[in-house]
Amino acid sequence: MTRQLRTYNLMSHDLAFRTALAGLLGLVAAGGNVLGGYFVVRREWPRKYLQYFLALGAGYMLSVAFVEVIPESVKLAGENALMFVLIGFFLIHLFEHTIAPHFHFGEETHTEEMHGHHPRRTVLLGLAIHTFFDGVAIAAGFLVSNWLGLMVFVAVFLHKLPEGFTVASVVLASGQGKRNAIAAAGLLGAATLAGVLLTSQLQEQLKYALPLSGGVTVYVAATDLLPEVNREPNWRMALLVFLGVATLLILRGLFKV
Repeated sequence: MTRQLRTYNLMSHDLAFRTALAGLLGLVAAGGNVLGGYFVVRREWPRKYLQYFLALGAGYMLSVAFVEVIPESVKLAGENALMFVLIGFFLIHLFEHTIAPHFHFGEETHTEEMHGHHPRRTVLLGLAIHTFFDGVAIAAGFLVSNWLGLMVFVAVFLHKLPEGFTVASVVLASGQGKRNAIAAAGLLGAATLAGVLLTSQLQEQLKYALPLSGGVTVYVAATDLLPEVNREPNWRMALLVFLGVATLLILRGLFKV
């Protein structure tokens, strides 16, 4: 009985540690949104730097989804997990084409197209849904293992700067001030934290949350990031996509037990 109690206590402490780590890194990821917004209001950065982040993030996110998240989801929930991957993919597709059909990561914004509150609100809402699932993915990853949580966190963080960059650009283009632009980026960060906290509290639903986040990850990488990368067809962009994939594979080979 004592040994069983000791084992239970160790498992409880380990889970508490992983939950706390998910919250901490969720906060760091949320800070990435704010940092992206800060870059916009401080100075106008060349578009190519944003494209580099998108290319690296696209390759890394796809490799994390297919090599780590989806296989772990199948271990948890069997073949039914694939159905939830599909639901996650098309859930974001639905939101993007109904609630916020006008935005793309890194897209140039034009003041004449952004008058009024509606375009700004739809972009903000659409990105907030994205970032909420960023938080879900981070927390779900850590509930499985520290390794998976860290890999998902890196994938999420790589597109946090472009998210903050995009929403702040839209707010500025709509005629709002720098303070509102930073506030909008901060709202995306808050949505990320909400996803982390909610998933951490609903641990029994992990077998649904993890494959859903996998589907969202595939969607963001394949239909939001890669099309932006393909707008700049050159060898550097292609190399960065492959570098993103190679980074995950190298880390997996070096550190995955």
